[in-house]
Amino acid sequence: MSERESMPYDVVIVGGGPAGLAAAIRLKQVNSEISVCILEKGSEIGAHILSGAVVDPKALDELLPEWREQGCPMAETPVTDNWHWVLTRGGKTALPHWPMPPFMSNHGNYTGSLGNLCRWLAEQAGELGVEIFPGFPAAEILYDDKGAVRGVATGDMGVAKDGSHKPDYQPGMELLAKYTLFAEGARGHLTKQLKSKYDLERECQPQVYGIGIKELWDIDPDKHVQGRVIHTQGWPLSESNSWGGGFLYHQANNQVALGFVTALDYANPYVYPYEEFQRWKQHPAIREILEGGRRVSYGARAINEGGWQSVPRLAFPGGALIGCSAGFVNVPRIKGSHTAMKSGMLAAEAIAAAMANGREQDELGEYDSAVRESWIAKELKLVQNAQPLVAKFGGSLGTVLAGADMWARVLKVNPIGAMKHHKDSEHTMRADLFKPIEYPKPDGVISFDRLTSVSFSYTNHEEDQPCHLVLKDPTVPTRINLPLYAGPEARFCPAGVYEFLTGEDGNPRLQINAQNCVHCKTCDIKDTTQNIEWVTPEGGGGPNYPNM
Repeated sequence: MSERESMPYDVVIVGGGPAGLAAAIRLKQVNSEISVCILEKGSEIGAHILSGAVVDPKALDELLPEWREQGCPMAETPVTDNWHWVLTRGGKTALPHWPMPPFMSNHGNYTGSLGNLCRWLAEQAGELGVEIFPGFPAAEILYDDKGAVRGVATGDMGVAKDGSHKPDYQPGMELLAKYTLFAEGARGHLTKQLKSKYDLERECQPQVYGIGIKELWDIDPDKHVQGRVIHTQGWPLSESNSWGGGFLYHQANNQVALGFVTALDYANPYVYPYEEFQRWKQHPAIREILEGGRRVSYGARAINEGGWQSVPRLAFPGGALIGCSAGFVNVPRIKGSHTAMKSGMLAAEAIAAAMANGREQDELGEYDSAVRESWIAKELKLVQNAQPLVAKFGGSLGTVLAGADMWARVLKVNPIGAMKHHKDSEHTMRADLFKPIEYPKPDGVISFDRLTSVSFSYTNHEEDQPCHLVLKDPTVPTRINLPLYAGPEARFCPAGVYEFLTGEDGNPRLQINAQNCVHCKTCDIKDTTQNIEWVTPEGGGGPNYPNM
């Protein structure tokens, strides 16, 4: 067996998203002598980043106050116009913004590509001396004899499907650190292990999620209003007693980013999030904007929706969780990049102070405390019941109750306590309790089939490698999921990875098309029996999102 080489750093950061990059920059700002490296599983920084995105610049202003003058691409498009529509099958009602608390306004925010923002942040980090390694996923956590995290190891390269070593085989590298930050995004593979090993969720509610599916379109310039932001709720999910909503953001260069989020706590196993998105685009108000345009990109990603009550303990011996690994999304604002960045900055400051005092590989309790005393906590506590109220009472009544609860928290007038969550996988009910949902066929103009869409994510994996979608028990899909729940794997995946086929013996079998995977993590979250585990594929595999 080949022995792995090792490289020592002061700080290793797993994930090159907003949180990881902000942490790296802040570390160098505080002490330029601290050695920092970032491991990114995508082929480049930004390749796996997908968000709407409307960005609150609060954390960016704190991190790099001159960002607007430094060529940051997010500065191109300030929000100028904000709409919220409640959709019915054929109509819409525009909701006024005055009943909502002032913090729900998008005034002063920016819309653009979060991936491009990360690419720009990576340039700033590189200029400060941060070492960034794209195409190298952290595949394993390394522990010392006392059980503290001492770093991570990257995945081996050149391993065949059968586990044998191909001619180009290269063993993974060990990255050793005084502190390791995990910034993997929602439902991180290593973060799951850390939560279990250190029981980080023992005092919080389970994290819950939505699946966000997104497209970029070039539209008719006459229909484009740069800076306009549109959010929708209601139809089509209202017809299946599910909840979620759509977004359509007019960004630079006559382009719109549009997408649809389906909360993954839906009960009906026939709900098909990808098809709900395609159906939403056919609504007259949305179709009118898209007609005459062309789609240029597609992608999907799970989103944390648990809110403040689902934030786990953040620190453990040798490391900490930052960004969406911890879950700082403000659900009603549909924003999380600013809170993610702030958490990375707070972790960096705690690490720099600890190292200045000669500490290493201990528990950064002061980081956890700093987050809970910061504007992250203040902001998320104001909205902590919005998701559970809408989930419990539905889009219409739930929205009214959520607004009332937010105002009660702003005014400190008898707010109700934090509501509880249950895991998304526990909400799925038996298929015999529901009727199958008939979704319209794609027209190839506004709506498209799933596999064609995947081609617009520019996803690529080395085919001759072990499958990164692991079944704990290979019999479960056909023994339990298919007969009891109508095989929801074939529907909840936005990339057509899971497919039930008839085998040569006439019995059903589950085929896993791992090369289609866009790394959204929905299967790891929503699988009713929790039989699917997402692990890291070979480095550089997955989507290659441009401008997403």
